[in-house]
Amino acid sequence: MSSFALLYALHLLAALIWVGGMFFAWMILRPAAGAVLQAPERLGLWAEVFPRFFHWVWGAVVILPVTGVGMLHLRFSGFETAPTYVHLMIGLYLAMLALFLRVSLLQVPQLRRAVTEQNWSAGGATLGHIRRQVGVNLMLGLALMAIAGARPLL
Repeated sequence: MSSFALLYALHLLAALIWVGGMFFAWMILRPAAGAVLQAPERLGLWAEVFPRFFHWVWGAVVILPVTGVGMLHLRFSGFETAPTYVHLMIGLYLAMLALFLRVSLLQVPQLRRAVTEQNWSAGGATLGHIRRQVGVNLMLGLALMAIAGARPLL
């Protein structure tokens, strides 16, 4: 396996874990939890789900730029010669990272605090904010994957 192939495989796996996890959470788990769980149980579930999922996302957050920059230098010899789609992917990654950091470092601790204090209205409001930001991040991630898939063949 070449260096580029190894970087590419790791890059794809990291993106799959992050974007696929958001897709599963948004499209499958969220509606199912809302259909069968009352607010205290639903908020408790999400207070447990987010940290478990975010351990994997932190790995992706590190792996994606390392492998991306590695591929960038192996394929294009740097940023200045990289095509537009690569710059778009970098910009979308940075936007996704900013949203992830906001949710992970600010809002999930608020959710956990609300669940611990059994403040269900505050927890519900926080979960609503998280839901919207994860929805935006999912759309950015799907757009990024579409750009990656539609790039010119190299």
